[in-house]
Amino acid sequence: MKTAPESARADAPRWLTDEEQRVWRSYIEATTLLEDHLDRQLQRDAGMPHVYYGLLVKLAESPRRRLRMTELAKLAKITRSRLSHAVARLEKSGWVRREDCPSDKRGQFAVLTDEGYEVLSRHAPGHVEAVRQAVFDRLTPEQQKSLGEIMRIVAEGLEPSEAGADLPWLR
Repeated sequence: MKTAPESARADAPRWLTDEEQRVWRSYIEATTLLEDHLDRQLQRDAGMPHVYYGLLVKLAESPRRRLRMTELAKLAKITRSRLSHAVARLEKSGWVRREDCPSDKRGQFAVLTDEGYEVLSRHAPGHVEAVRQAVFDRLTPEQQKSLGEIMRIVAEGLEPSEAGADLPWLR
């Protein structure tokens, strides 16, 4: 009896082709360099890491510049522990404050202060310019559209269903 070649077995890994490997490694290199570039720009200009800037943006875009801590962790895709540490640092700077949730004694809101909003407003132009120079100025309009479509497809495919998923913002 003849057996299937090892590469055709159902339990065999589906290795990346040479082209897929090239694309994957380019993606990893670009995202690592981009995150480092944006983090350095914000540390230099605003004295905060990129993840903190993202938290301020999410609060600024929310009604009354406030979000439940659990919702903020979910939007930022970070653990509640990491969020709590970040919010403590932002509180120390006077950019965010916590408020108790009146309907849930265990819940808290993170609220963007006026000072935090001013810091965000002052540093947003420099950050947008860093993003523009690093990404958009290097791509044609067609490439920008394709990148957006590709990233949406990847994100949608990775978005976990809440039921039973091991989600960072629930840890």
